[in-house]
Amino acid sequence: MPLFKKRQPRALARHGRLKVQSRASAFGGLFVKGLALAVGAAVAVAAVAVFELSTQFKANGLTLPNSKPITAEDLKGPINILLVGSDTRKGQGKGYGNESSTLADVMILLHISEDRKNATAVSFPRDLMVPWPACPSTSGGPGYLPQALGQLNATIANGGPGCTLLTIEQLTGLKIPYLAMIEFNGVIEMSNAIGGVDVCVAQEINDPYTQTYLKPGEYTLQGKAALQFLRTRHGVGDGSDLSRISNQQVFLTSLVRKIKSNGVLTNPVRLYSLANAAARNMKLSDSLTDLGTMVSLASSLKDVSLEKMVFVQVPSRGGLPAPYSGRVMPVYEQANILFQKLVNDEPIVIGKNTGQGAVIATPSPTPSTSPSASPSPTPTDVLDLTGTDASQTTCSN
Repeated sequence: MPLFKKRQPRALARHGRLKVQSRASAFGGLFVKGLALAVGAAVAVAAVAVFELSTQFKANGLTLPNSKPITAEDLKGPINILLVGSDTRKGQGKGYGNESSTLADVMILLHISEDRKNATAVSFPRDLMVPWPACPSTSGGPGYLPQALGQLNATIANGGPGCTLLTIEQLTGLKIPYLAMIEFNGVIEMSNAIGGVDVCVAQEINDPYTQTYLKPGEYTLQGKAALQFLRTRHGVGDGSDLSRISNQQVFLTSLVRKIKSNGVLTNPVRLYSLANAAARNMKLSDSLTDLGTMVSLASSLKDVSLEKMVFVQVPSRGGLPAPYSGRVMPVYEQANILFQKLVNDEPIVIGKNTGQGAVIATPSPTPSTSPSASPSPTPTDVLDLTGTDASQTTCSN
């Protein structure tokens, strides 16, 4: 037997006939590749947009007195956010008068319950006379020592918005880790981003101070018209700041209904539009500049029903002697009940009392008085507060 097997010559390779790709298949391949490129580009653009938003928020961040890092556990518990509307004219353009001071024109404490079933927005009158705690200079102003009595909206001028927050913390007994401050142009841009807010006017508003002139009827307000409506007080109720708060609640409850009905809180595109407007026009506490925290806080409201979103005023009274004429004081017997319920994270239930600057658009039907009809029991936890809830359509009055 031969030691080596003779190698057979290799056959020449035969090329098989390639299958011709169909036009549909070719287009399908191009579509998949194009889709992959588009998705990749969108992800890249979104990443850049998120980075830019985060950078802008942090650049305008406010350091709060006694602030602590926010933890995941904090985001699971009750949430307290102070919303401040500043009336500064600096950098706001023309048409707002010559006022040189910086005051807190609007102060709203938003409390969201731990179970995410209730939310309460408490408006504090700007002329409310309350004790001031000592405030450090790190809050955006020179700081000051404690005062026995001072006007609430002046805290921002003397120590910055952080001092306003400290004062409301002392008054309510709540810890408030989040603060958002908006100025005139911010209101304009935010109302544009949402596409306007529908409001109802029951009585004519004729206010030359804010250039607000509205006949009875329904309007969709955005831009400067929205700002004018929120600022007017001479054109509603008795012309006081308490009437203005009621009028603002007409706007705010309608805003909540629009946000809920349009799914804004679950729509990334709409949320980005609002966040972009906010980044340009708002100053947020350092605790709020993280986009993850912002998304978590926004999500905490998505499951709260409209009737469980309550808007109230701090109970207060006027008629004070000099030098406090024209100012108001808390009615502590009522206010402390409200504050303690918030501290205890209890729901706030009120009657349909909208206050001096608003009326209910569609009054509830009168209960039957026939013998066969048994009246509904009155809840024992209903508070005698001025306000409304977001399910009730109200009109400026």
